Amino acid sequence: MAEGVKLLGALPSPFVYRVIWALKLKAIPYEFIEEDVTNKSPLLLKYNPVHKQIPVLLHGDKPVCESMIIVEYIDETWPQNPLLPNDPYERALARFWVKFAEDKGTSVRRMFLATGEELEKTRKEILEMLQNVEEHGLGKKKFFGGDSVGIADIAFGSVVYWLEVIEEVVGEGVIFEAQKFPRLHAWIKNFKQAPIIKENLPERDWMMTFFKGRREAILAASA
Repeated sequence: MAEGVKLLGALPSPFVYRVIWALKLKAIPYEFIEEDVTNKSPLLLKYNPVHKQIPVLLHGDKPVCESMIIVEYIDETWPQNPLLPNDPYERALARFWVKFAEDKGTSVRRMFLATGEELEKTRKEILEMLQNVEEHGLGKKKFFGGDSVGIADIAFGSVVYWLEVIEEVVGEGVIFEAQKFPRLHAWIKNFKQAPIIKENLPERDWMMTFFKGRREAILAASA
């Protein structure tokens, strides 16, 4: 069933990495097709005509769009190494935290592009998001669903790993402090050390250079 799997994306998009992690955790071979988001290809426009955004998964000639919808599609199509729990209640909890990551994680992107009052507002939103996950999301578990990386870890991994870089690029002080968020710090350490994830994380120094240049260019263009 893995035959004919292609991923349209651009690096280091956190949304693309969600899909990469899911494919790698399932050991599904795929072809990566690099997209230029400033000059979108006919292939991307053909297979995602509504949003015209990455990532897009092509399974044969069937396109699937939106990163966490793609991750669920992968999990349902290839049952090995399940990313969602079998228990209905545990599945509901996992989906709750995925939705929370989707709704609240946008603050990280907004902080990347923000200055002044808007920057301070997004920092407060991120602190509130992290506090909620610290207090209610993890408990004493290694990962959101227990002892192995699951769908909620994929969703939040793409928020927190990128946050660690973005907050340094923005340079207005550390939000994700170890003493404030000990459970989250233990979790992201475990996440980054999981073998498949570790092998498929973007290199931090490269991300720093990429996002610093991108932020400077965007802010200069809007000045």
